[in-house]
Amino acid sequence: MAWVLAGERNSATPECYEETKHQYPHRNFSTKGVKAKCIKLGIDVHADSYRVVRQVDNATPQPAQKIRPEDFPGWAEKQKEFAEEVYSCYEAGPFGYPLHRKLEALGIHNVVIRPQNWDELHKGVKTDKTDALALVTRLTLYVQGNLKALAVVRVPTPEQELARSQSRHREQLMEHRLRLEAQGRSLLLYNDCRVKGRWWQGKPWASLGQRVSPELLAILTVTRDLVITLQRQLDAATQALEQAAKPQPVGVGALTSQVLEREVLDWNRFNNRRQVGSMTGMCPGVRSSGNTTRSGPITKHGNPRLRKALVELSWRLVRFQPDYPPVKRRLAVLTSAKAAAGPKEGHRGGGTPSGHRPVADKYQALHPRTSGPSLR
Repeated sequence: MAWVLAGERNSATPECYEETKHQYPHRNFSTKGVKAKCIKLGIDVHADSYRVVRQVDNATPQPAQKIRPEDFPGWAEKQKEFAEEVYSCYEAGPFGYPLHRKLEALGIHNVVIRPQNWDELHKGVKTDKTDALALVTRLTLYVQGNLKALAVVRVPTPEQELARSQSRHREQLMEHRLRLEAQGRSLLLYNDCRVKGRWWQGKPWASLGQRVSPELLAILTVTRDLVITLQRQLDAATQALEQAAKPQPVGVGALTSQVLEREVLDWNRFNNRRQVGSMTGMCPGVRSSGNTTRSGPITKHGNPRLRKALVELSWRLVRFQPDYPPVKRRLAVLTSAKAAAGPKEGHRGGGTPSGHRPVADKYQALHPRTSGPSLR
C-alpha cells in the first residue's frame, strides 16, 4: 500500500496498518496513492556510511538507519513517493557540498548547517544516532517556520568554491612553510645555535655551515629543500591571486582584496551592516541581565580568514590613508600607547594588556607608499 515507506517492510501487515492509522487518524489509508505531507531526514554524514533519522509529518522520529553513501541518493529519491515534500539537513564539514547538490537535483529541500555539539544538556552521550535525531528535530522546527532553529550555511556555486579553494590553498602553503621554518629553528636551538627569521635564505644559510656540524647541516638541508619548494609554490599562488585583482585604493592590497572577495562569495548576500559584522565576527560581545549590561571584546564568531584580512587591512589604512575620515576620527585612539584592547574575562580596569601595541606600530615593516586611488 502507498503508506509503506521506503526501507520498511513491503508487506501490509495489520499491525503496521493499525499503527499508521493511529498516527494519521484523519487520513483514509484505504485509498491508493495517499501521501504524507512531508518527510524530514536528519543525516549524520561519514565517509563510509550515513546515519539517517526520518520523521513523517509530526509523528515520532523513526529509529536511525545506516545507509551506504552510494545507496543514499536512490533511497532519498524514493521518499518522494511517500510525501508531498521531502526535507533534509546535514552538517558542513570535510565532505563539502556534493551531497547537497545531489539532493537538490532530486527535488529534495536540503540545507547545510553549521556544525555544533548536539549534546546540549551535557549528558555525556553523543553518538551518530543521537546526532541524527537532534538534526531531524531541529529540522522540523525549521520547516515549521522557526528559522533560528538551524544555523544555515550558504552553499557556494562550484565556481565560487573553486575560487575560494585557490585562496585557501595559498594560506595552507604559508602555514606549511612557517611550520617547517619553526622546526628548523627548534632543531638549531636544541643544538645550542639560535637563529631568527628565514634561516634557509642566502647569507643566514651560508653562515650556518660554519656554526653547526656537517651531520646537523645535512638534516637541515632536507628541511630547507622542502621550505624552498613550498616558497616557490607560494609565490606562484600569490602572483595568480594578485593578477586576478582589480585596481584597489592605496593600502588595500591586491591580495587582501582577493581574499575578501573569495571568502564573502557574493556581496549582494547582505541586507544590512549587522549581517556583515556577524559574518566577520568583529561585533562586540554583550552580557546583559536585568539592569546590568556589559560590553566585551569582539565575538570572533564569524569567518576567521575574513577577520584576519580585515585586521591587516586596518593596519595598512592607518599607515597609508591617515586622512581617510573614519581613520582620522579614531587616529588618536589607534596610535595611542595607552589604548586598551577592550575588557576581557578576568581583566579589570583600563590600560594596555601585556604585549599589546598600538595599531600604527604593528605595520612598520610595510613598503613605502605607492601610487593608487584613494579612499577619500
